[in-house]
Amino acid sequence: MNSSENPGDFPLIGRLGGVDYGHKRIGVAISDPAQKLASPLENYDRRDLEQDSRFFNQLVKDEQIVAWVIGLPLHLSGDESEKSAEVRVFADWLSGQTGLPHRFADERFSSVQAEAYLIEGGLSAKKRKKRLDMLAAQILLATYLESNMRETDDFGDVSD
Repeated sequence: MNSSENPGDFPLIGRLGGVDYGHKRIGVAISDPAQKLASPLENYDRRDLEQDSRFFNQLVKDEQIVAWVIGLPLHLSGDESEKSAEVRVFADWLSGQTGLPHRFADERFSSVQAEAYLIEGGLSAKKRKKRLDMLAAQILLATYLESNMRETDDFGDVSD
């Protein structure tokens, strides 16, 4: 289902899982149940579809996640990139595996911002690598929570 058809289907209460998608690693963040704050949770090293499914379903159970906010990579112009199509396929897969709706958030600067924070914090390159993706997930989730996208969903992307 597309959010423009029925935007009321995306929960406004309950923990949201923020996802910074990558081929090898996925950064995961989580909101509080009131959807006011976002916190980094972990980086998940991808394995295979079966293990990935188990990971996300266990995450839903353990953290009581009610929906996903997934970073959508866009060009500076706002146009979708080649990776956007890959992320859309992943988002449909994730919703299908967990039974939860998803919505996309613009992630254009989340990784750059996360890297800058980590450098400013004086972390070594090795320590930055361990934290980068989950911090990017936190930034994109926090940006989503603070934005008007919650009401307008400019990307037209809620699935369930």
